[in-house]
Amino acid sequence: MNKRDFPKIHFYDQDFVDIYDKTWNWLTDYWIDPVSGETSPDGYFIYPLNGKLEMTQTEAIFSSFFLVYSNRNYPANKNIDYFYARQEENGAIRCKYDATTNKAIPDPKNPEGVGLPLFAWAEFNLYHKSANKRRIREVMPVLQKYMDWIDRTFKHQNGLYSVPAEASSMFNSPRKGCYYPVDFNSCMAINAAHMSALGDILNDKDLSFQYKKMYFSLKTRINSLMWDNETGFYHDLDKNEARLPQKTIAGFWPLLAELPNADRADVLIAHLSNSQTFGTDHPFPTLSADSPDFKESGEGFKGSVLAPFNFMVIKGLEKYQRYAFARECAIRHLYYILEALSPVDSKQKGDLYEAYLPCKEGPAACRSDSEFPKRRYLHYTGLSTIALMIENVIGLNISLPRKTVDWVIPNLEIMGIEKLSLKRNLITILSNKSNRGWEIQMESEKLYYFTINILDQKKKTLPIPSGKCSMLIDKL
Repeated sequence: MNKRDFPKIHFYDQDFVDIYDKTWNWLTDYWIDPVSGETSPDGYFIYPLNGKLEMTQTEAIFSSFFLVYSNRNYPANKNIDYFYARQEENGAIRCKYDATTNKAIPDPKNPEGVGLPLFAWAEFNLYHKSANKRRIREVMPVLQKYMDWIDRTFKHQNGLYSVPAEASSMFNSPRKGCYYPVDFNSCMAINAAHMSALGDILNDKDLSFQYKKMYFSLKTRINSLMWDNETGFYHDLDKNEARLPQKTIAGFWPLLAELPNADRADVLIAHLSNSQTFGTDHPFPTLSADSPDFKESGEGFKGSVLAPFNFMVIKGLEKYQRYAFARECAIRHLYYILEALSPVDSKQKGDLYEAYLPCKEGPAACRSDSEFPKRRYLHYTGLSTIALMIENVIGLNISLPRKTVDWVIPNLEIMGIEKLSLKRNLITILSNKSNRGWEIQMESEKLYYFTINILDQKKKTLPIPSGKCSMLIDKL
């Protein structure tokens, strides 16, 4: 596949551009036909581990957030549809399957095989990048049956859900006694909010109301039971609804669910710049740095930094309009990824990794799992090198159904994107310094609406006609 098929990015630091390009090039090796075991563009996005081809729900959902930018070279919904096709009569979708046999892979610690319920969040994002309303109509019955199964199987009288902590994929996180996990319950709220939004897209008022009610019910319970005023954090609960002491990265899922009010959000977000808790050199560790179980070597989920959790936190910051801080964290995170890709110590060959050290550069370690961290684990790292790069470092937010492109520019730099395919409409948006001052050059085949927000001082929405055009920032 030719590199020019993918959208091209421009950024003043060429290393960021290189890692973005490399990620797209490396992807080819991980599209595998489960029948033949050979790489094939018509296969699924699979990371082969010990000769096994496994499909994992969290990988399918998270990877869709960067595959939407592949200019349709790789279908972002392919792996998600694999899980929908495996739905059982009772609505169950298991979190892991063997791609060669299509059978669910059992886990004694998670007997029902439940994963984080985020399909509706992924579908909402797919819709805004493809404007495919028909798809929502087709997948909605699957999503409803899935939510009903979770309700019947895991919901308790207090309105919260009890699932094994392993459902979050944080395999050795110190969450002993966890009965009501804060991440799973927050993800149910996120999913319910997006189910309601999908109902609105379909103009189905009953569906929208049903899930909005579910969202607010969960919001009330999580805020009253899981928030701790003393720690300024959301905690897991034990069987008796007592808050457990550990502060894990799971406590930030409520940000993405928009559960805390403005005051609580301020307190929670403050942890992200506090070096004693989550403001480590490489943001953000999966366990608070003041925990007795925290390990500077990462040790799995005892402090390692992983792309999907950073993605979740950064998207949560966006919900509270912390764009500059979100960008700063994304850039710092990417610098540490680059350090591990080209280490100064030339004896060690660098690569992209599943997990990184929280307090210095380099991959994390885990004595109990020799496979951790996986090398070139693009299902996760692509979130950083592609999705965060486009959405937070360059700052573009695109919605096809609304025909809008929002560009938040925290400081004027030479950057932008070239030949991004928006449903048979290739667009280019670049900021450059010319002898007339800072200029934004645009090229499009169809009309769209462009909102530019510069340094939080200038904000303007303009209709961008087809063809080439440019605007001077000083004249805005």
